[in-house]
Amino acid sequence: MSEAVRVPSPATPLVVAAAAPEERKGKESEREKLPPIVSAGAGATAGLDRGAKGQISTFSSFISAVSPKKEAAENRSSPAHLVFPNIKNVRDQPPICLDVRQKQRTSMDASSSEMKAPVLPEPIHPIQPKTVKDFQEDVEKVKSSGDWKAVHDFYLTTFDSFPELNAAFKKDATASFNTIEDSGINAKFVNAVYDTLLNTPQDIQKTVLKGIINSLLREWKGPRTKDDLRAYFILLQNPQFNNTSTYVIYAHLLRQIATLVEADHHFLVHWFKKLSQKRFKQLVERLLQFISLRLFPAKPEEFPPVTKCSWWIPSAAKVLALLNTANNLVHPPLIPYTDFYNSTLDHIDLMEEYHTWQNFGNSHRFSFCQYPFVISVAAKKIIIQRDSEQQMINIARQSLVDKVSRRQRPDMNMLFLNMKVRRTHLVSDSLDELTRKRADLKKKLKVTFVGEAGLDMGGLTKEWFLLLIRQIFHPDYGMFTYHKDSHCHWFSSFKCDNYSEFRLVGIYAKLMGLAVYNSITLDIRFPPCCYKKLLSPPIIPSDQNIPVGICSVTVDDLCQIMPELAHGLSELLSHEGNVEEDFYSTFQVFQEEFGIIKSYNLKPGGDKISVTNQNRKEYVQLYTDFLLNKSIYKQFAAFYYGFHSVCASNALMLLRPEEVEILVCGSPDLDMHALQRSTQYDGYAKTDLTIKYFWDVVLGFPLDLQKKLLHFTTGSDRVPVGGMADLNFKISKNETSTNCLPVAHTCFNQLCLPPYKSKKDLKQKLIIGISNSEGFGLE
Repeated sequence: MSEAVRVPSPATPLVVAAAAPEERKGKESEREKLPPIVSAGAGATAGLDRGAKGQISTFSSFISAVSPKKEAAENRSSPAHLVFPNIKNVRDQPPICLDVRQKQRTSMDASSSEMKAPVLPEPIHPIQPKTVKDFQEDVEKVKSSGDWKAVHDFYLTTFDSFPELNAAFKKDATASFNTIEDSGINAKFVNAVYDTLLNTPQDIQKTVLKGIINSLLREWKGPRTKDDLRAYFILLQNPQFNNTSTYVIYAHLLRQIATLVEADHHFLVHWFKKLSQKRFKQLVERLLQFISLRLFPAKPEEFPPVTKCSWWIPSAAKVLALLNTANNLVHPPLIPYTDFYNSTLDHIDLMEEYHTWQNFGNSHRFSFCQYPFVISVAAKKIIIQRDSEQQMINIARQSLVDKVSRRQRPDMNMLFLNMKVRRTHLVSDSLDELTRKRADLKKKLKVTFVGEAGLDMGGLTKEWFLLLIRQIFHPDYGMFTYHKDSHCHWFSSFKCDNYSEFRLVGIYAKLMGLAVYNSITLDIRFPPCCYKKLLSPPIIPSDQNIPVGICSVTVDDLCQIMPELAHGLSELLSHEGNVEEDFYSTFQVFQEEFGIIKSYNLKPGGDKISVTNQNRKEYVQLYTDFLLNKSIYKQFAAFYYGFHSVCASNALMLLRPEEVEILVCGSPDLDMHALQRSTQYDGYAKTDLTIKYFWDVVLGFPLDLQKKLLHFTTGSDRVPVGGMADLNFKISKNETSTNCLPVAHTCFNQLCLPPYKSKKDLKQKLIIGISNSEGFGLE
């Protein structure tokens, strides 16, 4: 066996140093078969171990708030000393939290025996107290008798210990711990018990909390059993943890879950994905609220000082990472990825978080950038913009220093990326300027059209983007193909060795990068797969021999570009007859290039290998990979390097492919009421009759007409990351005849509206105007 590379993991467990050596030997057969989950560096748990010696005792001290009688006894027992062994990372699963700096990953199977999870003792199974039917009958009896004794006794027994929890909620109390896909928990029973709990008297709710405290104390000090994971899984769903008065208990529960060994996290991840959407979302929202209230407590006196509970937020972030991983394993996801955003983080010092992550990575200090899925795309945009601004300032400062050192007079134009282009030679001039000034690409962009007076206050820059993109996508250039079925562009697969054409693809990618840096929303339509490829990898590799823009693709990715072909391949996969006889295909594909049909083998000797029922999955995968990766590799590599030549920032590692698309193209979600609130007026007041007519009409438009209006006035039917307010939308009074149609200045997001006398007239003219204007659209 080759020497394994030791990579610390945020899933590194807390291990009692005094534990018997024999407990760390051996392995559980069921855990050897677990699919691995990739974790980030140990810094993700850095906040969990900070000050461990002085802080774990708070777990005993908080009991006094709920059970004063136990305080003295618990405080007499000092916490065990804790050590952190290295736990290896493993491959093939979505990461629990992304560690983009981590280059090498090893398998759990490659771990030495002392590194693997200890063999856990068999649990002792109490007798199952009640069935779900018995419990529901007891609850019904309360409604008539008012006697809560039977229900109280159930809660008292069930939450007193982990074995009791398992006895109450396991489908089979004696079932062995042998599956990763099924927790063995009666979810219906758990939901019924928790739904009832919040409606019980306070003494019952306190009983449950006392039982949880006792259970967690036993688990903290004693060896775990095989059923402990089920108990953690059950307790995490307790709705009582919505209340801030329970946060101290909740924090210790999260800490124990966060510091479980990595193999245990595998089980939890797969159990989480089996939860209903409602319950799953409740878990996520509860954790996000916990983080928000710890950062900005409404009543600071409710919580311990931050210095004594610095591990609260790292513990919650780790458990959120498990939920995020579970969500990514489900197709479609249980909840949208945006539901993991914590908008509270928009109000903290994001650049401090970013710099902490940059300076310490995932090894020493906690940073929210270790868990980018909780940072909203708006917050990530701020990080990217400020990072780019700092890069621009550094480059401009260096240019200034060079001028001064050569005793040359500084020119303010050196602080900008100045583009001088002719409208009649827009593409060629832009290509030459961007190539000649590639060292200035991170400076603030300013555009001048030769022979035209005027200063670029933002309008000329946007016009340059819109005009240039429109021309680059023209079919005459042959770099991109428009697919009408999917309404998107894709890279032409024509084999071409013309260097200038590859440069053109790279220049377009630079435009995308410049648009991100200069806060310009582009009206382009690439499929989501394109942005996934742009982040493969998110940082240009130092070794130029490493391929770029290659990512795992599926038929679903192909469907977003070529839906008819994807449908045909799906039918091939589901065909119940004899594939070889019915389809008569081989591992060879054909493409038309400039009127000539060319053939390509998907694998060596593919033209002689028939597609059969046994190998059709391989055929579909190779075909999809050929279309989306191999056949366009050179074109996309130029595109990749062009984009990253401008957007060379570690901040890109924080982004999902969907978020890159939103930064470049904007969001498709329209909120016309928000646009109404942020609109500025020139020559009109918002109380004028024409303006009232306008908004009555627009708010009543169907979505397609609202998109046409936005495209007519701004050049794009999408919304910037910051929302409608970032459009700076303006309605100006046009003193022309009311027989005229509205006019738009897309460079300034301005609509010139004549003072129409009636709502009917305004609606008619507006629909004609927005429906019959090509604008700067691509198709």
